Amino acid sequence: MSDVSLGAFEELVLLMIAVLHGDAYGVAVRDELEARADRGVHISAVHSCLNRLEKKGYVRSEMGQPTAERGGRRKRLFTITASGKAVLHATRAVRETAWHQIPEVVWS
Repeated sequence: MSDVSLGAFEELVLLMIAVLHGDAYGVAVRDELEARADRGVHISAVHSCLNRLEKKGYVRSEMGQPTAERGGRRKRLFTITASGKAVLHATRAVRETAWHQIPEVVWS
């Protein structure tokens, strides 16, 4: 997967989609990011990232059912694809390898 490009923010958004399994839409992803990563995130940044991830084939989206709480509007729900899972595993492997190669002297 050396030709795969996944930015840090894209990685976080992709992880949150996996965490939210079945209920991942823009606002939920943003809220989960803010809670877990302890950082403020603009909803427009989340939507841009979701669109990029979909173009890359890492997520797919479908429109959910209208809800009364949203005034009859539907949510665009995202799910992670097989390619998305593969890129997360590859990214994790690279990070873990790098972490294990840091000499102890760095931490002392």
